[in-house]
Amino acid sequence: MKEGNAIEVKNVKKSFRDRSESMSVKDVIVYRAKRKESHEVLHGISFDVKKGEAVGIIGRNGSGKSTTLKLLTRILHPNEGTVEIEGKVSCLIELGAGFHPDMSGRENVYVNASIFGLNKAQVDERMESIIDFSEIREFIDQRVRSYSSGMYLRLAFAIATSVDADVMIVDEILAVGDIGFQNKCLNRFKDLIKNGMTLVFVSQNPEQVKEICSRAIWIDHGNIKMDGPAEEVCDAYSEHMLGPEEFARRKAKKRIM
Repeated sequence: MKEGNAIEVKNVKKSFRDRSESMSVKDVIVYRAKRKESHEVLHGISFDVKKGEAVGIIGRNGSGKSTTLKLLTRILHPNEGTVEIEGKVSCLIELGAGFHPDMSGRENVYVNASIFGLNKAQVDERMESIIDFSEIREFIDQRVRSYSSGMYLRLAFAIATSVDADVMIVDEILAVGDIGFQNKCLNRFKDLIKNGMTLVFVSQNPEQVKEICSRAIWIDHGNIKMDGPAEEVCDAYSEHMLGPEEFARRKAKKRIM
């Protein structure tokens, strides 16, 4: 990797193979045919992220942005190209992933924190701050199967941001939380970035990206359509999605407010 880079994505292609919908019942039952069709989601994307940089990834549903994050977290592997990351990685990709429904919130803190590399003594030291940040103290010893999606988010976020990661990768799960907790999360991101953490943040909300990221990457139909300052990229994406007239109207309304 080049000196100063935390992430390097080079010429990455990713395809998924789906069973052909044209298979007949005879194919399936008698011959167990395995004809499959390949659908390419990413068409050779490349980008670098510098250490301590906060980069937002935006794009409509199905554009390839979540696939990109799953490649960064090694949940998926590219069909072609390379993905390299330097340092300890913390991720929030799927809400509640890694939580055992029949264990309490407190027990799940120990399990999840150990996945991120913390030992019991380190978790003991951070337990109170994790519970305080999550704001679910009265439920922390209940089984997490009784938690709402918002409670899952609070606890998962509190754990993931307490592990002293070099790189944090976040999918668009913040949409689950209430506005107050979303702002609390955004402020936590800002503090971690000030302390040198690298952030890759996927969001359907361009305003959130502009608030915490200095740079944004717009992925469209599996290609990088734009990569540059967050303000410019997010505004271009919003104008594309809303249309020039509606985008201009909303921009003017913000200036008045």
